[in-house]
Amino acid sequence: MNLIIVESPTKARTLSRFLGKDFSVVATMGHIKDLPKSKLGVDVEKNFSPDYVVVEKRGEEIKKLGKEAKKVKGIYLATDPDREGEAIAQHVKDVLATSKVQISNDKLKRIVFHEITKSAVEEAIKNPRKIDKNLVDAQVARRVLDRLVGYKLSPLLWKKVRRGLSAGRVQSVTVRLIVEKEREIKAFRHEEYWEVNVKLQTSPRTGRFGASKTPKLQEEKFIVRLYKIGEKRAEIGTKKDADIVVSDLKESNYSVYDVKRKEVRKNPYPPFTTSTMTQGASRMFGWSARKTMSVAQVLYEEGLITYHRTDSTHIAKQALSMTRNYIKEKYGDNYLPENPRFYKTKSKVAQEAHEAIRPTNVNSKPDRPAGGFKVQNSKFKKEAEVLYGLIWKRFVSCQMESSVYDKTVIEVEARTTPEVKTAHTSGVYSLRASGQIMKFDGWRAAYGGMKNDKSQMTNGEKELPEVSKGDGLQLIKVLSEQKFTQPPARYGEASLIKTLEKLGIGRPSTYAPIITTIQRRQYVEKEDRKFVPTNVGFAVNDFLVKNFPKIFDYSFTAEMEDDLDNIANGKRDWEKMMSAFYNPFEKKLDGVEANAKRVKIETEKLGRKCPECKKGLPAGRQGDLVIRVGRFGKFISCSRFPDCNYKEKYVEKIGIKCPDCKKGDVIIKTTGKGRKFYGCSQYPKCKWASWKKPGKQTQR
Repeated sequence: MNLIIVESPTKARTLSRFLGKDFSVVATMGHIKDLPKSKLGVDVEKNFSPDYVVVEKRGEEIKKLGKEAKKVKGIYLATDPDREGEAIAQHVKDVLATSKVQISNDKLKRIVFHEITKSAVEEAIKNPRKIDKNLVDAQVARRVLDRLVGYKLSPLLWKKVRRGLSAGRVQSVTVRLIVEKEREIKAFRHEEYWEVNVKLQTSPRTGRFGASKTPKLQEEKFIVRLYKIGEKRAEIGTKKDADIVVSDLKESNYSVYDVKRKEVRKNPYPPFTTSTMTQGASRMFGWSARKTMSVAQVLYEEGLITYHRTDSTHIAKQALSMTRNYIKEKYGDNYLPENPRFYKTKSKVAQEAHEAIRPTNVNSKPDRPAGGFKVQNSKFKKEAEVLYGLIWKRFVSCQMESSVYDKTVIEVEARTTPEVKTAHTSGVYSLRASGQIMKFDGWRAAYGGMKNDKSQMTNGEKELPEVSKGDGLQLIKVLSEQKFTQPPARYGEASLIKTLEKLGIGRPSTYAPIITTIQRRQYVEKEDRKFVPTNVGFAVNDFLVKNFPKIFDYSFTAEMEDDLDNIANGKRDWEKMMSAFYNPFEKKLDGVEANAKRVKIETEKLGRKCPECKKGLPAGRQGDLVIRVGRFGKFISCSRFPDCNYKEKYVEKIGIKCPDCKKGDVIIKTTGKGRKFYGCSQYPKCKWASWKKPGKQTQR
């Protein structure tokens, strides 16, 4: 009998389905050792030695491990194939070594697999290895680094900003991104401009270059956009200028100046990494990164996809062969490239797993459960099917032929007649229409239509009339529209993760925890699925960036990630790295504590005086009621706090009546887990509620 140790009971059940009677599978239920919650747990005087302790409520699991270890010939540590999994394996080894069980080095072995399938696990058992000390050191370094920053800075925030606050090395940098974006939006100034389009109809009239040779021209209509006035780019800033242009265009003769046609090939997108998967699920389904990773965890542990924490786009040879055979059989030779497609990994150091996220068996189609796809976990059954479908389509399509389009650009010239020519222009206007028609769907045959996936959409995919150079055109209508330049968009989950990855901040396993943490700490909140910093977020960010500019610098944070990668690759000593960081950090910390001024968090006044102050203070000394943000969200208190402790519940209205009862106001509420939703102020009389913000169109 042999013992296999994993983290999750779901993973244990999956392994038990195809491993024989010679193997017993036990789950640790996650980490069994960690740094203590009640103290620093790092001895900075002794090479930053971490004081790992047994996690509370893991006593039963440890007893079970020791009991099972006595019965077996061999012990296989099969925790996840990343740094965190390697650290858990080391902790299991340490716990067993300190128990009454006598374990020899050849009895305890580490196995790694990136998919939970019979063949992959059997291959791993045939090729065991020792625990990778470099990977363990990298995880220890990250844990110690984050603990030092968090535990040293948080008390400082209590003194200088507000009690109960905390700081994080990567989380605080992420808040900085959101704060700086918000300030960029607030500083933006809208500029007016006008867009002019012309609706035309093909006509057999004689154009500038001769008579038309196309018989059905008079039947087709299309719209062209003005892009050039004379030899200059069309930049129309006022209604007065727009009216002059419109007047000219109404009195102009139109003809086809040129027609450009070319074939365009569009290649498929690479298979998913953690970053692109969470971005895709956010765009397509509106999922948070945390939800996406939870659902992906179910798919991985049930053996349906490869390991989901990865920044690599590598694909195993066996998977390539299986997929190419499937494409040939299902879609035909026209859809199969001559050679497999290989994708370059964008990450500077692709660590964690060594493959992209893909189905373990492409024959298990998402829309055909009988083909082998089946989710056992009932909690995420529906979501798992949806995410699996997205992963399957992305992977299969990445090995298919390019889609092919015919792209057409029609250049139109408008010339004013001499009697209406104005002094403002040369009398010549250039207009353009572009479109493209799909000739061959290629990889889209597998990917299909994804209505919410803007990254897959084809811009300007519209049919244009068949015209030739010199054809005359007939004016139907001139359309002018006032527009204004728009500020940069706030970060959503997809764009925030994309930016973090681009800057080299965080790694596949950290994106979801980062985003969850900054919301839980009330530093940012979501409005219409976009991140907005709170007043607390502004205050904490400004204090940290002003007093610790290097530590919360984007490039410095990325360099720290590179250092952790170098430790994992055996190129750097983690203790020396910690020393290089901590010594100047500690000196800076002492200086800031001694000299930095206390930060005042801005509050929003409600225009009412505190009712408690009114009872005993003259008018000039009464406090104002203001909105504050606490551990459990927004609340109303007196501006004289802590001298006055008056508080009341804050009800946040959005200015819309309940679409159900028509009497109550739609207000923002919060679930027990901190997630916002919309409900009626008349609850429980009216039980209307929605995750989505109702619009004015809801009103009848």
